Amino acid sequence: MKLPSLIIGLVLGAGAVSVQAQSVVKKPLTHDVYDSWKAIADDSLSADGKFLLYGINPQEGDGVLHLRDLTQASAAKQFARGYRSAFTTDSRFAIFQIKPAFATVRQAKLKKKKPEEMPKDSLAIHDLSKGSTQYVARVKTYKLPKQNGEWLAYHLEAPLATKASKDTTKGKAPAKPAAKPAPKPATGASKQDPTELVLRHLPTGQEFRFDRVTDYLFSSKGSTLFFVKAETDSLHKAGVHAFNTATRKAMPVDTGRVSYKNLATDATGQQLAFVASKDSAGKDLRYFHLMHWTQKDNRTKILADTAYKGMPAKWMVSEHAQLGFDDKGERLFFGTFPRPMQYEKDTTKLEEDKVSLDIWTYKDPLIQPMQLKNLEREQKRSFLAVYDLKAKKMIQLATLEIPEVALNPGRTSDYAVGISNVNYLLSVGYDSPSKQDAWLINLKDGSRRLVSKATRGNPRLSPAGKYLYWYEPADSSWKAMSVKANAPINLTRALKTPFYDVQHDMPTLPEEYGLAGWTKEDEHLLVYDQFDIWRLDPSGKDNAVNVTDGFGRKNNLQFRYLSLNPSQRTIPAEDKLLLRTFDWKTKGSGFYTDYVTKAGAPQKVLMEPYSFTGVQKAKNADRLIFRRGSYTMFPDVWVTTTSFATPQKVSDANPQQSQYAWGTVDLVNWRSNDNIPLEGLLFKPDNFDPNKKYPMLVYFYERNAETLHNYRTPAPSASTINIPLFVSQGYLVFVPDIVYKDGYPGESAYNSIIPGVQSLVAKGFVDEKNMALQGQSWGGYQIAYLVTRTNLFKAAMAGAPVSNMTSAYGGIRWESGMSRQFQYERTQSRIGGTLWEKPMQYIENSPLFFAPKVETPLMIMSNDNDGAVPWYQGIEFFMALRRLEKPVWMLVYNGEAHNLMQRKNRKDLSVRLSQFFDHYLKGAPEPAWMKKGVPTLVKGKEYGLELIEEPAITTPTPGQPPATTATAVPVNAGK
Repeated sequence: MKLPSLIIGLVLGAGAVSVQAQSVVKKPLTHDVYDSWKAIADDSLSADGKFLLYGINPQEGDGVLHLRDLTQASAAKQFARGYRSAFTTDSRFAIFQIKPAFATVRQAKLKKKKPEEMPKDSLAIHDLSKGSTQYVARVKTYKLPKQNGEWLAYHLEAPLATKASKDTTKGKAPAKPAAKPAPKPATGASKQDPTELVLRHLPTGQEFRFDRVTDYLFSSKGSTLFFVKAETDSLHKAGVHAFNTATRKAMPVDTGRVSYKNLATDATGQQLAFVASKDSAGKDLRYFHLMHWTQKDNRTKILADTAYKGMPAKWMVSEHAQLGFDDKGERLFFGTFPRPMQYEKDTTKLEEDKVSLDIWTYKDPLIQPMQLKNLEREQKRSFLAVYDLKAKKMIQLATLEIPEVALNPGRTSDYAVGISNVNYLLSVGYDSPSKQDAWLINLKDGSRRLVSKATRGNPRLSPAGKYLYWYEPADSSWKAMSVKANAPINLTRALKTPFYDVQHDMPTLPEEYGLAGWTKEDEHLLVYDQFDIWRLDPSGKDNAVNVTDGFGRKNNLQFRYLSLNPSQRTIPAEDKLLLRTFDWKTKGSGFYTDYVTKAGAPQKVLMEPYSFTGVQKAKNADRLIFRRGSYTMFPDVWVTTTSFATPQKVSDANPQQSQYAWGTVDLVNWRSNDNIPLEGLLFKPDNFDPNKKYPMLVYFYERNAETLHNYRTPAPSASTINIPLFVSQGYLVFVPDIVYKDGYPGESAYNSIIPGVQSLVAKGFVDEKNMALQGQSWGGYQIAYLVTRTNLFKAAMAGAPVSNMTSAYGGIRWESGMSRQFQYERTQSRIGGTLWEKPMQYIENSPLFFAPKVETPLMIMSNDNDGAVPWYQGIEFFMALRRLEKPVWMLVYNGEAHNLMQRKNRKDLSVRLSQFFDHYLKGAPEPAWMKKGVPTLVKGKEYGLELIEEPAITTPTPGQPPATTATAVPVNAGK
């Protein structure tokens, strides 16, 4: 296919700019460049492959939505602040929302405007053939039918109320009357403001408007628009309505109730389901009915409520469950739940008289913190039920004993799979992966059959519903069982190839490499080993076949199936398949092709020293888009064909990168102290000179070598160093891989990292007197451990470190409410036993007990809302080092989580990281926060970011006292 000259011109132009930039002296990255670095979002192709949409957005500020006509050289448009973009299915229109300007929103916040007065989104409707755009102000949301390009529905914001002004000037036009505010919903209506909904016929521009709407839904083919109206007064009742797009007529589906929720339609649009209640929102317990409407009868029926046959005693219809039809429209799935206990309000007690406490008991299935974390979810929990529309009966599928029930894709099977860990809840928190039981449930009569007891896998139903299948970690095998059989079949027992993660180095059972999917009619299951793809016969009759013929293992290539059709449920075995490919040796990637049923090695399409992401195909055309990037090249959008012939770059999101010193990255190798071969990444500054010595930062978190070709964006830090920033400023950055031995996590880190550092020092270009460590969480722990073992490093920063495994072991991960025990016994901390089974290993791996050995200046970050690592772990280490008069600082960002979430705090941390390392490794002046601290009296007024020069002593003139000078260097960041 001949690619458009527009794209070729863009690439040639970009090349010319790059050549010119090479002659310019490049500047180092600084903290003030973050906001200018952009990301690409919402890239998509029209179904005919002619048009491309993509957004280029700064980290903070106003983005731009780009629209390209890939068939014409000059057809390119830009829309300021465009986002949430989509093409209509007929490729005739592009629809997107437009954000209000960043500066306008900021000013409104400064003026403390009410939410309804804040600037709102607009909607853009762009005609691709005419090149014209229409805009609609104050739009909340829009929706398009999945299979119809003619219709668009958009929901407006409430109109702003304006005050009418007096007409005091004779001869001038009278002032416009005040806009009517949206009517307020009656008690019990949806919390969402009822506002106007507009349905637009895109080819003609004809519009239909409906007031008081709170929710809306298109049928897949766009034949009907369903919407909910709220009650605003006695004359304007709540109800569900349907608009037929063929007849252009609206009709009521159901009216007169207080609340309507959870609209769901079948594939044809001829059936609608929803739940409705006559109870007001003020009631403690509201009763909902499951409602069903058919276009054929134009009649609504109640299918289920508390009194209907099939509903368990004292159970009721859930208002929180999502409704759904099966593909044939013969079954309707909905949720139920046990009627909660009702308690009378005690009006004899004051609030101050009521006791508030949590009672922990050893018999609780889940510990109290987990119960509290799950409280809202449990209050909204629903249990799956089905209404058989042909047999006209309800069947309860999920129960208190089997709370989770899953269906096959399309919900076409007569069976469902029930999963329950109810019998194993007491072990949650220290047994991983946890156990669960599995049942097959018959959708026709609700009968159930136990098929797997205490499995550590996750049984699922195949697409056609013929088989139950799962990977069983207990024996490292894939299993399948016909829904008509009584026992599962081990599909991989006879194979010598491991299907578990061979790099797994935690004291727990390893997980599998995953699966590609199923072929049609459940004929075969395709699963992965470390390198290749295997075809398994779920019936067990045929032997397993290596689809990729062992080519991956022989050549150190990893093959993974890449679907180009997001809507397909099965893998087309007869078609040529595109395989995403990764080279374990070079870390390069690309694509091969292969067939499921044809013998022969995979065929190479493209392999390059880049990373490839975001592959999408036009639905009805031979055109692909993808992102291609590396450490030195931002992953812009590229366009090509399915053969990847002559790919061309389309976007240019960050041309400013050419102005900055960026650096390069190399893959390096060494052996651990245990003689294990290891890999790592070495980032080097531009114009690297092996005869010079450079300061070096060492950052790590388990394994990172496979990210060799990943782009790293200059951005403020959530917890770790920004590698491009430090490399640009003349640092080496070393990222070593680590392998672990059960029971010795700290020693394993030492045995992996230190030899790697020493191997680089031996090359002669590392300034061994100016090296530092930095890491977060698990990396932070390892740094805290390393500084008790070695004085190789001039400084270290540990983010959210565990310093005392003995106290951390009995703690809680507050973001989930889970006990921390599992982490030490079975997962990342890798001790492999309880505190009382292996007390010495808990102590030996705890930096706190060896604090007197620390000589390295240490900076800690432990935030007071950290839900992963308790911040008292940082406090314990800080207090120990402080008492020992070791140089130590601790940053506590108030209200912040494990990793910083607020951009202002990320910017602040980034500056402090630079100041800390620049001071120790480059001899830069010490900032005030390090030298003097920041007392709480001036908290929020002073930040201590100014640099303090040491007094310079000059030789005194005889007879005069010595003179000293001191210079304060201001720093603006963080203020």
